[in-house]
Amino acid sequence: MKHFTLEEIARACGGKYVGNEDMKNTPITSVERDSREIKEGSLFLAIKGERVDGHDYIEKCYKSGAVCAICERPVENAQKPYILVESTLEAVKKIAKAYREKFDIPIVGVSGSVGKTSTKEMLYSVLSQKFFTHKTQGNLNNELGVPLTLLAMPENAEAAVIEMGISDFGEMTRLSEMVQPDICVLTIIGNCHLENLGDRDGVFRAKTEMFKNASKNAEFVLNGDDDKLCKVQEVNGKRPVFFGLDTHNEFYAENIVNNAQNGVDCTLCFDGAKIDVTIPAIGTYMVSNALAAAAVGKLLGLDNEQIKKGVESYKTVGSRANVINTGSIRIIDDCYNANPNSVKASLETLSNFEGRKVAVLGDMKELGKNELALHREVGEFAKAKGIDLVICVGELSAEIAKAADGEWFDNVEQANNALPALINEGDVVLVKASHSMQFEKIVERLKEDFA
Repeated sequence: MKHFTLEEIARACGGKYVGNEDMKNTPITSVERDSREIKEGSLFLAIKGERVDGHDYIEKCYKSGAVCAICERPVENAQKPYILVESTLEAVKKIAKAYREKFDIPIVGVSGSVGKTSTKEMLYSVLSQKFFTHKTQGNLNNELGVPLTLLAMPENAEAAVIEMGISDFGEMTRLSEMVQPDICVLTIIGNCHLENLGDRDGVFRAKTEMFKNASKNAEFVLNGDDDKLCKVQEVNGKRPVFFGLDTHNEFYAENIVNNAQNGVDCTLCFDGAKIDVTIPAIGTYMVSNALAAAAVGKLLGLDNEQIKKGVESYKTVGSRANVINTGSIRIIDDCYNANPNSVKASLETLSNFEGRKVAVLGDMKELGKNELALHREVGEFAKAKGIDLVICVGELSAEIAKAADGEWFDNVEQANNALPALINEGDVVLVKASHSMQFEKIVERLKEDFA
């Protein structure tokens, strides 16, 4: 990482440096919250969690090579320095902001109700054709994950793509204060986290908090197909760049053909150019993500060939529309998370596959007062798309099952026991629910039963 000393860190977070004064100018080599990840020269974040208190591991971290700890209480008989703060979580945000300000590189902030991660990965794939690009790893997109992502930026990074996820008002303001994005990308304003945000207007207000802390002369890349985002005419004196499938957008697509497991063919259209690409993914929604990446790429000076190569180099990550061929069935593992918009997109994807189509769906959480109606809508959508069998798990998903004339089970264990009798050889099986439903257990069971 860039040169970042203990003295700078203490100043950035307003903490009290305790220890050998001669070590104040010592630079750190990494920032770690997990004692098992400590390297020589690391800064350890002592965070008190529900089950584990990081303060109990400070001495171990010193022995493993940590040069300093950020902590909320004094360290007895400390052999190395520590920085005393009121809140380690608040301190790391301030430290991350200070570290981000050491970089004069384009930083792209990405958010939206659906497609944050896939858009982030597409942006990374495209920008990597020109820049050494840093990106958010895994699900590090919250108020701890974002500062850790920023603090992991290598010294030689030439661009960064930072994913920002929220569930309440004010969170995006705090995230964007750290990130200070040079380009703000918003995908879709959908029905998610409605328990806190109320409705889609609330989601729009919460997501667009990102704009407040964008860097001077920042650009704004928005989904022009979204009925909320398309109405944004100006942000901080700038007209947004719009992308989407509709031809009224500056970046749009033609000739879209979903070949299921063989990818999505389309023509990306912008600046008078028409670029034929094959996106190595199964969802038509990936065309929109490719357009967002093309728009950002053009803003950052990539040529059309670099954009084409980047789009065609895209890779799926984790349990997100990942196709697993067991030999007797195909599983679409999309169980990382779910809301009504993303489930409908996945059902649309499933409908493009050949063979009997089965959707195993679970509860979608945090949808507020209209949660039952939103679950029913998903069931109606599945039925309209001709999904052959809908299998539902969880109390809320009973509404999906009713609307789709499907099967219903109370919990994952019951469903797993019934699946072998419900699924046939040659089926294509979509597995999707909110993360807390633990649908990865269903994916694993299907892999075992149909190997």
